[in-house]
Amino acid sequence: MNSQIRKKKSDTVREWAQKFIKICALLLSCAGKGLARLGRRLGAILRGAAALPGRVRGALTERRDARFPESDYGLVQRVLFLRGMLPRLSGLFSEGLLRRRKRSAQDTGQIRGWLEELRIHPAVFLLVSMAVAAAAVVLSLYTVGTAVSYDGQELCVVAGKGDVDRAVTWVESVTRQTLLTPGYKVDAERIETARKLVSRRSVTSRETLQNDLIDRIGLIDYGCVLYVDGEAVAATPYSGALEELLSQLKMGYITENTVECSFVETTEIRQEYVARDSMMNLGYIAELINDTRQGEVTYTVVAGDTYYGIAEKYGLTLSQLLDMNAGYDVNMLHVGDELTVSRAVPYLTVVDVERQSAVMDVPYQVSYQDDPNMYQGDSKVLSPGQYGKEDVTSNVTYVNGEERGRQVVARAMLVQPVTEIQARGTKERPYWLATGYFRWPCSGVLTSRFGYRAIPIAGASPFHKGIDIGNGYGTAICASDGGTVEYSGWQSGYGYLVIIDHGNGYKTYYGHNSSLLVSRGDHVYPGQQIARMGSTGLSTGNHCHFGIMLNGTFVNPLNYLR
Repeated sequence: MNSQIRKKKSDTVREWAQKFIKICALLLSCAGKGLARLGRRLGAILRGAAALPGRVRGALTERRDARFPESDYGLVQRVLFLRGMLPRLSGLFSEGLLRRRKRSAQDTGQIRGWLEELRIHPAVFLLVSMAVAAAAVVLSLYTVGTAVSYDGQELCVVAGKGDVDRAVTWVESVTRQTLLTPGYKVDAERIETARKLVSRRSVTSRETLQNDLIDRIGLIDYGCVLYVDGEAVAATPYSGALEELLSQLKMGYITENTVECSFVETTEIRQEYVARDSMMNLGYIAELINDTRQGEVTYTVVAGDTYYGIAEKYGLTLSQLLDMNAGYDVNMLHVGDELTVSRAVPYLTVVDVERQSAVMDVPYQVSYQDDPNMYQGDSKVLSPGQYGKEDVTSNVTYVNGEERGRQVVARAMLVQPVTEIQARGTKERPYWLATGYFRWPCSGVLTSRFGYRAIPIAGASPFHKGIDIGNGYGTAICASDGGTVEYSGWQSGYGYLVIIDHGNGYKTYYGHNSSLLVSRGDHVYPGQQIARMGSTGLSTGNHCHFGIMLNGTFVNPLNYLR
């Protein structure tokens, strides 16, 4: 029984194989017949094309012989000829279509007959269809790719080995340019590739492999780099972080009146590859851009230095040097003084322009009236002036918080100023009138100052009401300013004394003289000799005691002498 079943199955398989072979043969036969028909048709077309000139010439001859009674014009004759050819061409085309349809119907019928003879079971057809569909699904979801590993760790899967080679070449080129290492090469022994069946979704691009290789090798990174005047200052992998830090730096200077805020330096943020050890955390970058890139430089004065020489040595003008060293006297320089010759230079200089409005005083003018009863150089206010008021709007420029400039953009006068009227003397000034300035009465050495002191001589006051200037016996003593001699003679501890009233609330005292050259009531001019130095009265040596009294009170002469 089993042998009969096996024989029946074998006959069935053999029968299906024979039918499949017949179908293939029929298809090949149909294809051959089609090619043969196509060849015959092309031959007929070529033969017709070769015979067409002869037919055309014959028709033209016939038409010429018939002299075309319809018309004697050449153009009309050609139109009539073409119209006469249309029925013939239409008939040839219709015959060709009819023959083609007949042959197609015959081939279709023959194939249908063969398919009916096969008698394929529906279940077999369903299984074959499912297998074909499954194969299509598998091919659409999976493919053969190249898995890439570095140091035994799989990075990604790419389409082929060519992508791996191109990625390695690109990584080497970028690393050389970034690290300035012309001979850099990726270690090929650490890269492994393997072909395997993978999901199409898992196949990545060459750019992904390049980024994975750079990250795994660990020499360079892609990030944002801050450039200040063309110099790379800081780098971070976080996009937008540098822009935010620069914005925060500006915000420290921006107020509600700010109309413009910018950096003096040229800043630029580029996205590029940098050495991995150049990457910084944001806190360090914030501290860096708020710090200085060059510290303050100072210079210690030595013997022989001058302000001009120091300024020239460091490429500064005298005014720049003095601006950096406020409080120093341009006429006095001491050995050991420490001068600033270069201020600290910040990485970024913020310029903030603010719109400010303020009510300001407007200076008044002075109008003079000549007065013949007053001496030349003297004046008196007849009608006091008054400041005006003006509303001024300005653009004020601050550099790192310090005001550097002010530009007026609008003015509005609120109160007009009132002119002051002064009387001005025209009377010739006497030679002996006081100038208001005091000169040194003599040359010499300052031996004692104004104020309390130890008492070297019995009977002397503990409070010294002037200064002592020591020099040789007979040294000339001169009037410190012009005035009238109020006293000239001996006066207890002062010895021989001269007192000059300068007529402006000031009186000057000249004591311990050896001899006097003026008398009471004499008018003296500034610098006129009035006595000779000596050591009369309570004195320990030749000197001039010089005192200044203002409105009845002695003051320190050193605050008035020029």
